[in-house]
Amino acid sequence: MEEPPPADRRALSIRDIARLAGVSRQTVSRVLNGERYIKPSTEAQVRKVIDEHSWRPNSAARALATARSRTIGLLVSARSHYGPFSAAAAIDEAARNRGYAIVTATLAREDDESIEAALDAFVAQGVEGVVVIAPQQRAHEALQRVTVRMPLVSLHWESADDGHVAALDQMAGARLATRHLIELGHTRIRHLAGPQDWKEAEDRMNGFLAELSDHDLPITAPILGDWTADLGYEVGLKILQQPDFSAVFASNDQMALGLIHAAADLGLSVPEQLSIVGFDDIPEARHYSPPLTTVRQDFDSLGTRAITVLLAQIEGTGDSPADELPVPELVIRSSTAPPRAP
Repeated sequence: MEEPPPADRRALSIRDIARLAGVSRQTVSRVLNGERYIKPSTEAQVRKVIDEHSWRPNSAARALATARSRTIGLLVSARSHYGPFSAAAAIDEAARNRGYAIVTATLAREDDESIEAALDAFVAQGVEGVVVIAPQQRAHEALQRVTVRMPLVSLHWESADDGHVAALDQMAGARLATRHLIELGHTRIRHLAGPQDWKEAEDRMNGFLAELSDHDLPITAPILGDWTADLGYEVGLKILQQPDFSAVFASNDQMALGLIHAAADLGLSVPEQLSIVGFDDIPEARHYSPPLTTVRQDFDSLGTRAITVLLAQIEGTGDSPADELPVPELVIRSSTAPPRAP
């Protein structure tokens, strides 16, 4: 007898998948939960049946059966910026690869009430842990004061409970950018920093200052920015009128874009008369005019690291990665030695 058309079929259950794969229901459950010590051939057979039938487990049924939701909360305070947005996407993918769903809450404000309300909502939804993307100092301070307690990992701030942080070494990345300019021969370098209350901006500024200090080069106070190309353009029009420097390290690529625009409007050639290095390697950076030398962050690695750190707390696996933070990569596209004196 022919199978009924798809519209009339009942939804397959985990027992149906087990029967079609020739294994027990418990084995299918172990495969779905990513448990260890399952024969590769058995796991392959189960996943083949799942793929053939485009089957998705009933999350509510699984939660009732296992007393676990396999759901992670993602608390984001600045989704509009490239870094937090890219990190959120990477975390979502890394969680799904480990068999977890993501529930996201975006903060309109970084105060105690907003953060506690978001965490309370996560508790009500049965999340097993939370990843926090909150680079602002005020958000970090608010997180330390809230009373909701659950496994938690921050992408920017070290946890007071377990000493783990899932981040990339922003300071080391900034040192790479600054060292590159120094090795080209630049001795007068300015820094366009990010917002003062952002952890990443602070780390990048400290990396810049430390590298200049290590090379005994003069230090001029960094200029505080706001991550936007508009700000970079406005700053550029002011500081590039009669520059007493030959290079700028911008704390992100958007502000670097604004600087390049301002330089062009003032008749300065980049990089021949002014070298500019950015940070993040946004997709458009390679198409700037000129293509931008910048520091690339591996957000896929960051997402995997964040989920690994969190699941080590949730599942007690002890699989937390090493404490040493991964270092971003310098991508050299256009930069040059300082112009010769006439």
